[in-house]
Amino acid sequence: MEGSPDINTVLTNSLSPDATLRNAAEQQLIQAAETNFSQYLVTLVTELANESAEGHIRAAAGLALKNAFTAREFSRQAALQAKWLNQIDQESKTRVKALTLETLSSANAQAGQATAQVIASIATIELPRNQWPDLMTSLVRNVSDGTPHQKQASLTAIGFICESQDQDLRNSLVTHSNAILTAVVQGARKEETNGEVRLAAITALGDSLEFVGNNFKHEGERNYIMQVICEATQADDSRIQQGAFGCLNRIMALYYENMRFYMEKALFGLTILGMKSEDEDVAKLAVEFWSTVCEEEIAIEDDNAQVESSEQMRPFYNFSRVATNEVVPVLLTLLTKQDEDATDDEYNISRASYQCLQLYAQTVGAAIIPPVIHFVEANLRSEDWHNRDAAVSAFGAIMDGPDEKVLEPIVKSGMTPLINMMDDPSVHVKDSTAYALGRITESCSEAIDSTQHLDPLVRSLFTGLMSNPKMAASCCWALMNLAERFAGEPGAAQNPLTPHFNQSVTNLLTVTGRMDCEAAVRTAAYEVLNVFVQSSANESLTAVASLSSVIIQRLEETLPMQSQVVSVEDKITLEDMQTSLCTVLQAIIQRLDKEIAPQGDRIMQVLLQILATVGGKSSVPEAAFATISGLSNAMEEEFVKYMDAFSPFLYNALANQEEPSLCSMAIGLVSDITRSMGERSQPYCDNFMNYLLNNLRSTALANQFKPAILQCFGDIAGAIGGHFETYLSVVAQVLQQAATVSASAEGSYEMFDYVVSLREGIMDAWGGIIGAMKSSGKTQVLQPYVASIFQLLNGISTDVNRSEALMRASMGVIGDLADAYPNGELVDAFRQDWLTALIKETRVNREFSCRTIETARWAREQVKRQIGGTQNVMLQT
Repeated sequence: MEGSPDINTVLTNSLSPDATLRNAAEQQLIQAAETNFSQYLVTLVTELANESAEGHIRAAAGLALKNAFTAREFSRQAALQAKWLNQIDQESKTRVKALTLETLSSANAQAGQATAQVIASIATIELPRNQWPDLMTSLVRNVSDGTPHQKQASLTAIGFICESQDQDLRNSLVTHSNAILTAVVQGARKEETNGEVRLAAITALGDSLEFVGNNFKHEGERNYIMQVICEATQADDSRIQQGAFGCLNRIMALYYENMRFYMEKALFGLTILGMKSEDEDVAKLAVEFWSTVCEEEIAIEDDNAQVESSEQMRPFYNFSRVATNEVVPVLLTLLTKQDEDATDDEYNISRASYQCLQLYAQTVGAAIIPPVIHFVEANLRSEDWHNRDAAVSAFGAIMDGPDEKVLEPIVKSGMTPLINMMDDPSVHVKDSTAYALGRITESCSEAIDSTQHLDPLVRSLFTGLMSNPKMAASCCWALMNLAERFAGEPGAAQNPLTPHFNQSVTNLLTVTGRMDCEAAVRTAAYEVLNVFVQSSANESLTAVASLSSVIIQRLEETLPMQSQVVSVEDKITLEDMQTSLCTVLQAIIQRLDKEIAPQGDRIMQVLLQILATVGGKSSVPEAAFATISGLSNAMEEEFVKYMDAFSPFLYNALANQEEPSLCSMAIGLVSDITRSMGERSQPYCDNFMNYLLNNLRSTALANQFKPAILQCFGDIAGAIGGHFETYLSVVAQVLQQAATVSASAEGSYEMFDYVVSLREGIMDAWGGIIGAMKSSGKTQVLQPYVASIFQLLNGISTDVNRSEALMRASMGVIGDLADAYPNGELVDAFRQDWLTALIKETRVNREFSCRTIETARWAREQVKRQIGGTQNVMLQT
């Protein structure tokens, strides 16, 4: 490729907006790299260093060169790095590195920027391997003695190196912290007259802060760094100010414990001044500084609450509380800087301030209330919609933080004015009000009086939902919170929602039935309908039964739509609708329970049609399976009439290891169906067991599937009783093998959790199996496995990593074994001290639920009977 007359053409075309030209050029570059990689790199770096070439050509050469060393995929990146390490001769490597360092002095900004990227990509390979030892020295020297262009490009290179996510490189950079710091701090000083150099330096400083922890431990060095950054917040160039505040944010997150002196002397005033900057990007970063302070202080308080001694406690300086009366009023003022044309996901100064105010409330609690309430009272009736909007937003922002009992009287007095704001002339104010009501109904719902507030609140939220798509999500959120808040006790004849139930259902069906309804609004409204059904009192069951017919009909109406899908958007919209309808139908089935039986045939018919026609990689089958699970629980043994038609879909899902979530759902559904149908599920169990055992052996499925499969074995055993003997030897071998899995002391939290959940699955399986064999008079076939069960129980008794579910399941197995052998056959095993201690430990644990404690008491009684039995047969080991 070297000397090729059209190298410029190839590089130019590699940047072309014309896809044909660009793809052809990329192929030429790939081919050249494959033909002679060393020559390819030397040619590119020569063009990058060519001062007579145009800037865009040099930039293209730099980009191609960088791409020769880096890739997004880890495996591809490793392969590229190996090529540099193993396939390039030392002479070529030296030339590439020398020319890139030389090009840092180029007056062409495009070439300098590209060169900085190339240097960073090579540094990623070589610095962790202690190669290119003079790189940092060269870059520092450039910053100290070089031309402005050379300084800027060298600082940019340092920034690129420091922002790399390569862990090996990040580890190695700690050893270069002195050189990095020398360069970036020198370039960032106020004495540096070139603004571009100073900007590059402050940017690199921000990227390097994680690696200079040792320097931050030394007061003198720390003082100098902080002085340079604080001075940069006052630079004439707003870009440098932004970089400086970005540095302060990172420093607060990394070195909170060192910040007390600087907060008192400078940062407090500088950041408040920055928040008031006319440059919005500067102001946002200054606001974010206080968000960082709050996040750190929340985290420190959480950490300190969990330590065992005061020596382990992290320093905590209460920066946010001390600054409340100065910072919060500024945040409230900035809330009024809304942009009415901003998109929902646009991050501007008012949204940054809102987020900070939320964090402030969580950090300082009740101290946030006085300045916010003063602001709300002063602005709630302002003629300027910006002020009204800020007032309702501020009120909602502080709902999560102060104690609910403190907030209750404030919310009670503010609810009526707030509900009235749902009729504000400004849609922005109405939207913010709906969101504030969502936060109130979530965080302070006890303050809502069902007799005084509920009726106008429900009406206003439905009006907002039905009149403006912009408000719909917030209105739906608040309505779901209200439904959960006022659901009352299960089985009650009435609850505060009962008078509103029928009209609410009508409104939701109207919204979801509109042809012009936005997909997101429809999905949210169906979620509300789902929660209203779940929260309904018994007097509303007739309405729920009527609703079932509407939902089933709507599901049926989606079937012809499947053949009308012409785009990805159509497919997503249809699948969202079918998923939502299935979810509502599931809630109806759970609420009506056995009363759903008359609709069973129609429900299964439409769900089977959906399963037969829906495409792959869809979320709809999972929703359909969840609905079928609910129907099987409701219909119990009668569900068997659908099994011949449904079982092929269930088998396919069990075998579908390419869609783990669907496979997982199918495993759970086998448990539900077998529990529901009992012995009538026996004809299907050969297939169930085959698929479950295959999944257990699979390397494609994650370990997290195994506990559910083991639990499923127990459910199948419980359903088919003595028929499970067919599978006993295979399953027992699997359970014994699973019991050998343990986590080392150095293991990860994930491994500890997995071992606990695996043991839960083992115990659930043995519980089902022991019960099945006892009920069918086949306990003698269990005897070869009893010793291994006690061995696992003994292991659990000595392991500190245990869950309540594991202890409950273990107590169940202990009681089941004692009950299964009532004549004292296992008396020696039950007399062991560790077993008595395990039962007692579970029985007296006040943190456990009544269910677990009762299971332990029952186990104790069964063990007492065992020990008092007439026989004394030694446990066979």
